[in-house]
Amino acid sequence: MTNIILCGGSGTRLWPISRTLMPKQFVKLFDNKSLFQLTVERNSLICDSQFIVSNAEQYFLALDQLEELHKEKNRYLLEPIGRNTAPAIALACMQLDPQEIVLVTPSDHLIKDEVEYAKVLEKAQELAQEDNLVTFGITPSFAETGFGYIEAGDSNAVQAFHEKPDQQTAQTYVDAGNYYWNSGMFCFKAGVFLEELQKYSPKIYETSLKALEKSNDENLTRIKHEDMMAIPEDSIDYAVMEKSTKVKVVPSDIAWSDVGSFDSLYEELPQDENGNTQNKNHISIDSKNNLIYGKQRKIATVDIEDLIVVDTGDAILISKKGSSQKVKQVVAEVKKTTQLHNIHLTGYRPWGTYTVLEDTPGYKIKRIEVKPGKRLSLQKHYHRNEHWIVVSGTATVTVGDETKLVRPNESTYIRMGEIHRLANEGKIPVILIEAQVGEYTGEDDIVRVDDDYKRDISNEN
Repeated sequence: MTNIILCGGSGTRLWPISRTLMPKQFVKLFDNKSLFQLTVERNSLICDSQFIVSNAEQYFLALDQLEELHKEKNRYLLEPIGRNTAPAIALACMQLDPQEIVLVTPSDHLIKDEVEYAKVLEKAQELAQEDNLVTFGITPSFAETGFGYIEAGDSNAVQAFHEKPDQQTAQTYVDAGNYYWNSGMFCFKAGVFLEELQKYSPKIYETSLKALEKSNDENLTRIKHEDMMAIPEDSIDYAVMEKSTKVKVVPSDIAWSDVGSFDSLYEELPQDENGNTQNKNHISIDSKNNLIYGKQRKIATVDIEDLIVVDTGDAILISKKGSSQKVKQVVAEVKKTTQLHNIHLTGYRPWGTYTVLEDTPGYKIKRIEVKPGKRLSLQKHYHRNEHWIVVSGTATVTVGDETKLVRPNESTYIRMGEIHRLANEGKIPVILIEAQVGEYTGEDDIVRVDDDYKRDISNEN
């Protein structure tokens, strides 16, 4: 069985922890592991292989986190732009044996009862072997209005899929006993899914097949932007599951959470004797039942209860518990004036990381760390000069036609417009301080001339 892991989504309801370039599935929220890593570990016990579907930025995050787990041998599908779950799953299934059973899972769900989970998957495999399309229905613990519901009939048959209900309707679903939360997890033979996709959504099938034929495939499939845009955007539910007569549901009581809001995150994090989430930076004076998140600064609370307090260094969120679904409205406002929805102070790149230490009109200061054997793209800037001061390791610096070694406490200067590159040919990380000076120091002031990672010219180093 192959596990197709879907890494799309930006998790805006967990802003400012979750950002476009560091979405919630890659944030290490649980015992210094991410939801993505927990998904990989959980399904590695059951599946023979894993197929990671992501965009280019998430690909490098996935590589790093899989390396930490010593699980580097996987297949990858890189989407230049998301077109929802139906095309993503189709493009992966088209590269597998038609008889291969696949387990499709999001990368950002938490499942705590792994014993029951194994039993549920065994049942799903049996149904998939009989050429059924299997979905997993989560046994509801309360009347949730934020999930879609699956109505089950006899012999695991699906009667109907229902959109997110209002509170009264959700309660009638829970009381009925045969309605389940739609988990977004699926199990089926790759070929059976593709047959049903071709039958009910032929345009998605045909354009996905054409896109795949034009891609390069050596365990890393890159779909071209124009080919991806030609594929209709649709979810697997709308494209196939709600139309097919082969759909079965497996009721699943597996201690599942989609960790889709701060309220649900609070329920999953360890808490102290006063009901506050455990945080070594938190000073609590008569405060109870609060979610406190922050790794950089001390957070002191006095006489507060039932609040969400999140500090990420560049943004602070304060909300009443029970109101965290409104965070999406905050993100909509943030997008109008800043890039705080997009990236943290620390940005993750295939070559390492950079952290913005200060950003003021006229100049920006960064801490840059380049991993051994890695290098940035060959690039130039039109609006800024750069000063690099090495503090650890030995940097190989190319400016124009000249390449030289820059050691700790040594520096170099790059004038605006000069082609340059920073590389680490050593065995330890290179750490340097970069001072950018110019009228404009935005991340999109870059022209990429050459890149080891086959990225397009864009606003990343």
